[in-house]
Amino acid sequence: MSNKHIGLFFGSFNPIHVGHLIIANHLIEASELDELWMVVSPHNPFKEKVSLLSDNHRLALVRIAIENNPLLKASNIEFDLPKPSYTVQTLAYLKEKHPEFKFSLIMGEDNLRGLHKWKNVQEIVQQHSIYVYPRVRTVQEEGKEISIKPHEKLKEADFHFIDGPMLTISASHIRNAIKSGKSVKYLLTPEVEKYVDEMHFYK
Repeated sequence: MSNKHIGLFFGSFNPIHVGHLIIANHLIEASELDELWMVVSPHNPFKEKVSLLSDNHRLALVRIAIENNPLLKASNIEFDLPKPSYTVQTLAYLKEKHPEFKFSLIMGEDNLRGLHKWKNVQEIVQQHSIYVYPRVRTVQEEGKEISIKPHEKLKEADFHFIDGPMLTISASHIRNAIKSGKSVKYLLTPEVEKYVDEMHFYK
């Protein structure tokens, strides 16, 4: 199928949890996206992070989590690109590899404030729409209209704000719970939980 509209959901997915899956599924249902690709961010060789599983282990977890949903795909597109990976380079590579597809970015509302600092962000927003999912608001923000003042570099951006569930599930909380021997039932899909346990991840 050509002219397919693909949403790109970037993340370390360390590990992928039900919060990621709820957001991904909701975005598919609430927008005109045809598919959503979960792009696993590779390990940055310049940043040592002990708690980060290897690239291929995190990719395997994503594949296990979404194997029954044909509208969600696991992507390792950034694994072979230069490190550190920049979104603008990933998008250029995807455009070259899949000229028949339209690619849009997916990001949390809280990440918008730093978007203007991204490498070549004007090139990104001129060529790609951005789908924004809500974040949990603080007590001080509750009931107030939150406006994100557009930066000069973002004046041409095509933002789509998607109303949906706001979740506070944290991958670091899950990792710490596993390390402490506590249950992570319902935070991970049963298949992911089984794989994590069998492989002794995060222990």
